[in-house]
Amino acid sequence: MLNVKLLSYTQDPEKLVASAAKLCYSPSTIEETREKLTNENAKTFVKMLAQMGHESPLEHASFTFGIEGVSRALLAQITRHRIASYSVQSQRYVKETQFEYIIPPEIENVKEAKEEFLKAISEAQNHYDNLTNILQNYHKEMMIKNGADETAAQKLSEKQAIEDARFVLPNACETKIICTFNARSLLNFFAHRGCNRAQWEIRQVAIEMLKLVIKAAPNIFCGAGPACVRGSCSEGKMTCGKISQVRDTFKKIKE
Repeated sequence: MLNVKLLSYTQDPEKLVASAAKLCYSPSTIEETREKLTNENAKTFVKMLAQMGHESPLEHASFTFGIEGVSRALLAQITRHRIASYSVQSQRYVKETQFEYIIPPEIENVKEAKEEFLKAISEAQNHYDNLTNILQNYHKEMMIKNGADETAAQKLSEKQAIEDARFVLPNACETKIICTFNARSLLNFFAHRGCNRAQWEIRQVAIEMLKLVIKAAPNIFCGAGPACVRGSCSEGKMTCGKISQVRDTFKKIKE
């Protein structure tokens, strides 16, 4: 099951962003600039930045998320957002004794499709287990022949075996991620992945992330979401045609 948590974020993110932006236009010292800023001033100034499209000060605020219950397919998509940092559970070092998996809703809802999917998952697990055993026995035997003691060979051979056995694991295999975005990169992420045309899983993740950061920095993320939340659809002929529905969805998220 999808689980997204906001693990940490910059203290007083809106005040930091406002002070960084004000510094660009002020002869005052950094400390003087910060002292003059009240929470209300920061709120007003951050909203003005959003309207102006002056986004570079937003990069000073960062947000770290813990994401569980997602597939390796999602990992391939989310890491395309390069202005972020990622730590991912490794299949090289973590043995998938009985791997968890994500079932797409469209497969879950069709009996025959689900049966075929679960069959493929079971086969993948069997192939993974068999490959791990075959490779581990092979590597262990070679290590012992080369002078390694049995205990060390057992441990090292398993690591070497799962490194190659993981190649048969499917995209459905569950993974865990800790990722850190700055606020500007997050707005870009929400613009692309909050869209109805985004893949269903990463859209779910984006919406859960937005629900969390809107509480921490409501004025930074008040306009967050796909282009149609703020104006016209950016997808042209590929539009989903559900602008009103999308706007209502994001309005409720921010209430």
